[in-house]
Amino acid sequence: MCPWPRRPAWTRRPGPAGTRQPRRERLVRRRCAGPEHGCGSRRQSQECVRRPPTPACTVLLRPVVLLRQTGLRGALQNYSWKTQLNSSSALPVSLTEIKSSMLTMKRLFSTSRSSVDSEEMKKFQLLAHKWWDEEGEYSALHSMNDIRVPFIRDTLLNMSSNYHLGNPLSGVKILDVGCGGGLLSEPLGRLGALVTGIDPLEDNIRTADQHKSFDPVLAKRIQYKSSSLEEIVEECMETFDVIVASEVVEHVADLEMFIKCCSQVLKPEGSLFITTINKTQLSYILGIVVAEKIIGVVPEGTHEWEKFVPPEELERLLESNGFSVKTVKGMLYNPLLGSWSWMESTDINYALHAVKSGAQGQPSPTDALSELENDQPSATAGTAV
Repeated sequence: MCPWPRRPAWTRRPGPAGTRQPRRERLVRRRCAGPEHGCGSRRQSQECVRRPPTPACTVLLRPVVLLRQTGLRGALQNYSWKTQLNSSSALPVSLTEIKSSMLTMKRLFSTSRSSVDSEEMKKFQLLAHKWWDEEGEYSALHSMNDIRVPFIRDTLLNMSSNYHLGNPLSGVKILDVGCGGGLLSEPLGRLGALVTGIDPLEDNIRTADQHKSFDPVLAKRIQYKSSSLEEIVEECMETFDVIVASEVVEHVADLEMFIKCCSQVLKPEGSLFITTINKTQLSYILGIVVAEKIIGVVPEGTHEWEKFVPPEELERLLESNGFSVKTVKGMLYNPLLGSWSWMESTDINYALHAVKSGAQGQPSPTDALSELENDQPSATAGTAV
């Protein structure tokens, strides 16, 4: 027992202005006021100093003091580690589980960068079932295939000396980023390419898978995956010969990260095709005011002018990430005819082709066409559109 009895209740000082003190404060004042243990005495005799601290007083008082000084988190960390060191060198199972849970929560609430814009996903979520309605909201994208598919095909064939009739892109691995319902993936698959389409919206992937199933040939050449570009970087490092991002970059949250990820999954000397909208006054008038608000060719709210990308800025980002821009062509949509055409000006829409710098000693992705032609007879006639 402590030689100094606790102070009688009637001698304790009241709270401010005679108010009743909180329970925690009253409990603390009933305990030891000394630095070593809770004996309830303000004076220290030699017996008190020599005697080890009273475990009950110390253990009960320490969490309250730490809570007041460092807060809940600091008190838990400090008290857990001190208890562990004093009791045993082995790590308690409960503490290990707590640390594991804390790491898991840290990953869940981490603010890691991503190119996926959640607000953009909400827009396309409502139209996931309308991708293959050629007269609906995506009619402009359907008609865009008339110029963007030949642009991709002819550019790749001009980089290769061999091709064969019917399947000019046979053996070429293409990644269609933001594939949606597969409007561009399917035409590329019909040209013989092995297409992987990715989209963060599962409803889009379901629509694309369902439409692909109608053609057994496409079912073998095309695979869809509900994923963002960042999520496939590790498993698909330098895997694809070609990346297509058509009408995508004006919807991403982080364009620089998007370009970096494209470079990581693309083989050396691989091709990157982009179609997007320029950031000009004319593109705002025609692309948003006329197309969305007046004519209604595009659903209202689909585009944000602030996220449009000028070709100069896109070229700068590409060159800083190891790409060499080869072609930039202007595009024009005629809403009366429902058709697209090429033009010199890039003030509204434009298409871009860039090539990733190749590593010395590694074959070019376009050699895939040549390797296949060594095993199969080459065609002497032109390719089909």
